[in-house]
Amino acid sequence: MNVNKVATLRNTRPLNVPSVLHCAKIALDAGAHGITIHPRPDHRHIRPDDVAELATLLKNYPEGRGAEFNIEGNPFFDYMPHIRNMGEGRPTQCTLVPDSSEQATSDHGWELTEEVCGRLGPLVAEMKQLGCRVSLFMDADVSAEQFEIVKRLGADRVELYTEPYARAFEEGGSVLEASLERYAAAAACAGRLGLGVNAGHDLNLGNLPVFLGRVAGVAEVSIGHALIADALEFGMAGAVGRYLAACGFGSPKGDR
Repeated sequence: MNVNKVATLRNTRPLNVPSVLHCAKIALDAGAHGITIHPRPDHRHIRPDDVAELATLLKNYPEGRGAEFNIEGNPFFDYMPHIRNMGEGRPTQCTLVPDSSEQATSDHGWELTEEVCGRLGPLVAEMKQLGCRVSLFMDADVSAEQFEIVKRLGADRVELYTEPYARAFEEGGSVLEASLERYAAAAACAGRLGLGVNAGHDLNLGNLPVFLGRVAGVAEVSIGHALIADALEFGMAGAVGRYLAACGFGSPKGDR
């Protein structure tokens, strides 16, 4: 579960309401496998204090139970201090995205040019040395060579950017079918190289089961906007239960 939108709502008033920490705890108690955040330099949603508090919370939900801490961000913009200064609270996974500091949300994956790789390589190595899994945010329609570069950089996974799939799902028909084939091929290519596959952006209760049913080998999905919107109807625990069910983890439960 991505808790950025909880922080966005909180930041509209000078109060700690809703509490990012409390909402994360509800989600974890309802069975969420982990918490994702995407701190940005302007602190428009997640703040530095949130990072530290969530890191402390996650220590009570060790990986043996399935709860992970995933920090997304552009490693070139005020990201690395969150990783370097957290000690035992370091994230399980660092998801590296190429967004600029002024972007409202991530809207494309990496283009791994020689220049970009020259900057990314040492940072990926540092994160790995600190004990973090590294995932690179990638478009599904890039060449196989781009996934090969991900592997050479030393990253562990790719996260497939799924907003184009979400648009295709709304259109349906041959557009949807072509999109599913493209994502399935991208996941298969990554898998052949030994890369794990994550997915995220605009996935929801309607399009998520279809995606997972056709794209083999997806290890993780990170969902924030749609889940928080659904929580307005089902409650936080109820929404988490429905997303777990959509991922194949039993029937929905936890409504309140």
